[in-house]
Amino acid sequence: MTMDDWVAEALPVSAADLLLQIDIEGGEYETFLNMSPRLMARFRVIVVEFHRLDDLWSLSFFRVASRVFEKILQQHVCLHVHPNNAYDALAKDGIGIFPVMEFTFIRRDRIRDHSPAVEFPHRLDGNNNPVLPPYRLPEIWYRA
Repeated sequence: MTMDDWVAEALPVSAADLLLQIDIEGGEYETFLNMSPRLMARFRVIVVEFHRLDDLWSLSFFRVASRVFEKILQQHVCLHVHPNNAYDALAKDGIGIFPVMEFTFIRRDRIRDHSPAVEFPHRLDGNNNPVLPPYRLPEIWYRA
């Protein structure tokens, strides 16, 4: 069953905005690639935990992941990125990548303030694992 099928079955007569929160342990890539642009446009907010990000250095995985991010970014803007502190960051060529990170996207028509955040971690950030120390997102992820 695709996400389009599920939404059509669950909300057969609705065209209202939706909020998507998804954490499906690596299945998110295929799920997004199979979503129609029409359904993507209905999501006012998307919160997704992306897995296997440490595989971005693999060309085959990079191609899949970049297609997913390009698809999301056609109609949405990344509002927040939060590394999962249950995993250590892996570094290559001076770039630290956490294997699992949560991303929050907002549909472009819902943005009122375009100024970037300047304090990290954000006051609303919390640890995924409260026993482990918090991780800060490496500066390369948010500084131009």
